[in-house]
Amino acid sequence: MKNPILKGFYPDPSICVVEDEFYIVNSTFAYFPGVPIFKSKDLVNWKQIGNVLDRNSQLNLNNVGHSQGIYAPTIRYNNGIYYLITTNVSHGGNFIVTAKDPSGPWSDPYIIEGAEGIDPSLFFDEDGKSYYIGTRPNRDGVKYNGDWYIWVQEIDLDNMKLIGESHDIWNGAMKNVIWPEGPHLYKKDGYYYLMIAEGGTGPDHCITVARSKGIYGEYENNPKNPIITHRHLGKDYFIKYVGHGDLVKTKDDNWFIIMLASRQLNGYCSTGRETFLAKVDWEDGWPIINKGKGILQLEQEISTKELKLEEKEKCYHFYGDKLDYRFLFLRNPSDNLYSLNERKGALRLYLKEENLNGLGNPAYVGVRQEEYKFLVSTMIEFNPKNQYESSGLAVIQSNTYNLRFEYSLANTEKVLRIVSCVDGKEETINEVFLDSANLALKIINNNQKLDFYYSTDGNKYYLLEEDFDARYLSTEVAGGFVGCTIGMFATSNGNKSNNYADFLWFEYNNI
Repeated sequence: MKNPILKGFYPDPSICVVEDEFYIVNSTFAYFPGVPIFKSKDLVNWKQIGNVLDRNSQLNLNNVGHSQGIYAPTIRYNNGIYYLITTNVSHGGNFIVTAKDPSGPWSDPYIIEGAEGIDPSLFFDEDGKSYYIGTRPNRDGVKYNGDWYIWVQEIDLDNMKLIGESHDIWNGAMKNVIWPEGPHLYKKDGYYYLMIAEGGTGPDHCITVARSKGIYGEYENNPKNPIITHRHLGKDYFIKYVGHGDLVKTKDDNWFIIMLASRQLNGYCSTGRETFLAKVDWEDGWPIINKGKGILQLEQEISTKELKLEEKEKCYHFYGDKLDYRFLFLRNPSDNLYSLNERKGALRLYLKEENLNGLGNPAYVGVRQEEYKFLVSTMIEFNPKNQYESSGLAVIQSNTYNLRFEYSLANTEKVLRIVSCVDGKEETINEVFLDSANLALKIINNNQKLDFYYSTDGNKYYLLEEDFDARYLSTEVAGGFVGCTIGMFATSNGNKSNNYADFLWFEYNNI
């Protein structure tokens, strides 16, 4: 099989298995709907079956920055119920939603009172008790940035309340460890195993493990920690930022781990943190990842039988009554954002006052960037009425680092232009004046060099800009925890408008 198993911005993965079916969830931060859920029978081929947080009543992303919002979900199953526990770091804190069917609907949130910190997880013990595991600041006082502890407390899931006392159980494998996070508890051969990430989400990210005979400790440090990291492989190694994992056991007693990592290109990551899979063996009571190799691999041997799934649609035609699960909005979408019914076969985006450079909910519908070589295109029908109205394609890393290929008005002439936004400062890269009722736009990414094409008939294309350097749309430049998304937008840039733009199709294709 080939890694990553989920390409693009799919960080902080968590996994559970029910009979012979596996489920994965990921962080989504400022994007809506929140927490995609994937299903697989072979751990290799994954199909998205929904989004856990797909209603405004479940998820408040008002004025949330790109790297705020939803952090590190954990999915677990117990006695016929699926549990999803996560943190909205901007609104509400730690909460649980439940479902009897993983494809939904999921319940409205149960806020867990007293559950401070982030990265919550659940553990169901053999005696029927349930436990909350999380990470929080050192209660004796934070002595340095990242001085946090893993803690555990019994939870009553019938009433969604913590009960009893909370216990700090571990703060990582190394002295003065920073950011012990992403904790998960497992039980095997009479031991409780606590697996965490530490070292921060950057180049020093890693996974460590400890064990104890009692759930509250004392936890014994694995003498071979960390069990995986790529920090020793140098800055130029292709796969970096490895950490934040979750273990799973198959029916035939084989163990695997999923974790996040990033594929870099010449030192820059724009696809974000992705989901990787590795094999796990147990030796002397401790887990070993990719025995004999010890690092993540793009070509991964796996003992499960790979099944064939239908390929994902590469060109979207808007004839249904709802959008594909893969489409994303920025923050909670307003009722007046789009329509699939006003014009059959088209996605109509209504121009909103919000634009891509703010923290509101712009008229933007996008998908995740999956590779460093891709083609994205659309056909748009749009008649800008003034200089504030624009619509087209956008590549977004954040509200302060993005790129627009937009049709607008300059004085009285219609113009197609490329606009980059770097650290909040905009610059027009190139433009051409033209007047066309229909406009096909195409962006081709060739290893972080972008070519921009346009056509008035969808057949003959003209090059507007070639080899534009898009490395600024990367984690290394823009920062944060997200990868790039690419999509359609329409805005009136702070002015009221009754105008709209119709998108007749949208294509995203890795090349």
